[in-house]
Amino acid sequence: MLIVIKSEEKQENVNKIKRKMKELGCEICEFKGQTYYLIGLVGDTSNIDPDLLNANENVEKIIHVQEPYKKVNRLFHPEDTIIDICGRKIGQGHFTVMAGPCSVESEEQIVSIAKEVKSAGASILRGGAFKPRTSPYSFQGMELDGLELLKLAKKETGLPIVTELMSPKYLDKFIDDVDIIQIGARNMQNFDLLKEVGMTKKAILLKRGMSATIQELLMAAEYIMSEGNENIILCERGIRTFEKYTRNTLDLSAIPVIKKHSHLPVIVDPSHAGGLWWLVEPLAKAALAVGADGLMVEVHNDPANAKCDGQQSLKPEKFKTLMNKLNKMLEIEDKKIG
Repeated sequence: MLIVIKSEEKQENVNKIKRKMKELGCEICEFKGQTYYLIGLVGDTSNIDPDLLNANENVEKIIHVQEPYKKVNRLFHPEDTIIDICGRKIGQGHFTVMAGPCSVESEEQIVSIAKEVKSAGASILRGGAFKPRTSPYSFQGMELDGLELLKLAKKETGLPIVTELMSPKYLDKFIDDVDIIQIGARNMQNFDLLKEVGMTKKAILLKRGMSATIQELLMAAEYIMSEGNENIILCERGIRTFEKYTRNTLDLSAIPVIKKHSHLPVIVDPSHAGGLWWLVEPLAKAALAVGADGLMVEVHNDPANAKCDGQQSLKPEKFKTLMNKLNKMLEIEDKKIG
């Protein structure tokens, strides 16, 4: 339920309404904009009489929220959320590109790629230290050693880093060393993990599960937000369908749908969606065209010998070409690099 307060009302009158709602067992979410003043109620609102609220002279109107997600709902927060990562903006007209290898393999590899993607215009360095793999015999990542190499690449280039957290075991380490904590597709509904990262203030990149609906993705974000962390970036990375040619099926329609229903920024991962390097450019351009707030692109200096997902990684020169084309599109879309 949303209570729309008359914009000219005094704070003392608003506080009376808030106190009453808390007495009735509701959590209060307060949002102020230039042209609106909203009090969002989260919890059991069945014992609240909307007629009595409407009779209050300080209340302009009552809006019932039908969706099960509340805090991520655009009704609760009409303006787009902007996430600030070390001065880089994600959301509301800013287009942010995260780029780097699927997995960290060596100091030379991660540092050289970090320099290449920064030179091409990427704002954030991505790289996997812990790798969830379908086969237990596949390369699982360098783990904590890989995290140290990411920190070294950040020191060399100044690029903030995003990497995936798979277990609360390393959460404290990630809070200290990582700028954006990624929750991967396989962990999108790991609710215990979502609650743990929700109790931090660290930015969270939440990827859509392989067979998750849009509502399930938003509900996963709600888990994080319900614990107090509002720094969430959503990521569409393709979903599993009957089609076998591509690794996943990129759901481009999800971007405008999410932006209609939620205030959170949403980026696209064309690398995992297509699974083939030559599909990355057209999917990336399509993502920008439908309103995505950014991209996550895999870049590797030697894809043929990559330990993970080389077939979907761009070489640095191809990534630079992609960025040049995206910059031309950004001028048309009246957006700027985050």
